[in-house]
Amino acid sequence: MSASGGTKAIVAALAANLAIAVAKFVAFLFSGSSSMLAESVHSLADSGNQGLLLLGGKKAQREATPQHPFGYGRERYIYAFLVSIVLFTVGGMFAIYEGYEKIHEPHPIEAWYWPVGVLVFAIIAESFSFRTAIKESNVIRGTLSWTQFVKRAKAPELPVVLLEDLGALVGLILALGGVGLALLTGNGVWDGIGTLCIGVLLIAIAIVLAAETKSLLLGESAGVEEVEKIKAAAVDGTVVTRVIHMRTLHLGPEELLVAAKIAVEGNDTATQVADAINAAEARIREAVPIARVIYLEPDIYRPEAAK
Repeated sequence: MSASGGTKAIVAALAANLAIAVAKFVAFLFSGSSSMLAESVHSLADSGNQGLLLLGGKKAQREATPQHPFGYGRERYIYAFLVSIVLFTVGGMFAIYEGYEKIHEPHPIEAWYWPVGVLVFAIIAESFSFRTAIKESNVIRGTLSWTQFVKRAKAPELPVVLLEDLGALVGLILALGGVGLALLTGNGVWDGIGTLCIGVLLIAIAIVLAAETKSLLLGESAGVEEVEKIKAAAVDGTVVTRVIHMRTLHLGPEELLVAAKIAVEGNDTATQVADAINAAEARIREAVPIARVIYLEPDIYRPEAAK
């Protein structure tokens, strides 16, 4: 994982969530608000999630071994998947449990200024974290919409932080709404309803994260633009006349495996073919730098066999 981009967004989110978690828990102790307790657990879970992402990035940098010849790049996907599990269980399910308990046995909020003040502080802090994630994502997002970016990104860290920060901001607004209605009506049930809404939101985000990281874990191909660049770079028009078929696979966010059968002329010598393959590999790496593992198999093109 690069030192910029994803790492910067993770560190910003970690710092914000640790400060917010402490503030929310203090507010819960003084006010008894279940929304505050759910939100403090949510922020604590988010802090742990950012720790998991940093740990995954560190482990992914290990050198390849005989048992793992393609390296450990997918460690980042594994830890991103763990984030979705933590968000679902520690964040979402705990919030739903707390919300149910508060609705079942409501009690008024005490020292209202604690939860309100902490929520305002948390919204400001999360906004700065979210702004950092958006800024770093825009560097690599290009013309993609935010939905397309989350679905197509091969590096999981930025989509995870984006969704976590978005969930945190919406959750804080829900918590503020629940606390506000409980204070206005004198009915603590509203605090529980706000907590339930936070739980449903976190579970929904966790499901989206799990689905996206599952796809990465199973193995995704290169994007359409990268595939076209690789095909164009492989052909030199003299010895290598076309790509018969090709498969690509992400070994990690910044490492791509390319396996292709290329067409050569029947009267080319072994030396010519070998030199052409070496040149094609160099062109592919220049065109798509993350294409680090390349296997090219020469063959004679037969239209009927290629169908």
